[in-house]
Amino acid sequence: MRCTRLCGATASVAASQSATVLETMHTNAGISRAPMLLAVAVSSGLLAAGCGETKTKTVTVGATAGAAGTTLNLNLEREYRVPSGSMEPTLTIGTHVLARPITSTPQVGEIVVFYPPKEAAAEVCGPKPHIVKLGGAACSEPVPEQASVKFIKRIVAGPGDTIAIVEGHVIRNGVREQDSYIRPCGSSPECNFPTPIKVPPGHWFMLGDNRGESDDSRFWGPVPTGWIIGVAHPCSRVGITCVPTG
Repeated sequence: MRCTRLCGATASVAASQSATVLETMHTNAGISRAPMLLAVAVSSGLLAAGCGETKTKTVTVGATAGAAGTTLNLNLEREYRVPSGSMEPTLTIGTHVLARPITSTPQVGEIVVFYPPKEAAAEVCGPKPHIVKLGGAACSEPVPEQASVKFIKRIVAGPGDTIAIVEGHVIRNGVREQDSYIRPCGSSPECNFPTPIKVPPGHWFMLGDNRGESDDSRFWGPVPTGWIIGVAHPCSRVGITCVPTG
């Protein structure tokens, strides 16, 4: 299995031990691809939490601030810490990001936080589950059920776009993406899906910038607009606040 869950806590543990709202967020990372687990805090000032040594179960998203005694508005910006390398070199390990809620149509090139398909961890494609053939066509068939975890990736294609992937580079509608932000992956079979596919209406194709070390839409397909939570922007810690840096 390329995907294993990292540390977290049960909802009851999180509620009893911390005023911080915790979520597990994964962006599956690479051949020894550990999923990306992000620790979260609401941008109104709560500290971001990391993985406790004894917290080994998946965190269920909480909606209240525990000891803070207030109910949180889940539409606020949320802060996350990047603990793995599937979005390198853009987002290195330890980078903090703010996820701003989607207020308009997503755009190709944006880095977003979203719910992946339910079977993304197993790299299963389509409503009739199957594994894509490396070196052929990437997964173009949406999975109808979303996962409860969250991923962070870059949108590389949108509804109606035709794409192929050659040595990690996206060819969208016949034009190679301007991708100076990626870490190339060369001739690896996982970096080559030269057979064109078409992104279905209302869906978005997600890739990690570290193209050789990311489990993404190549393997489990495009994501519907409704599963996108927010656009991610790097930020820098100043006390308990994370100030946007880009």
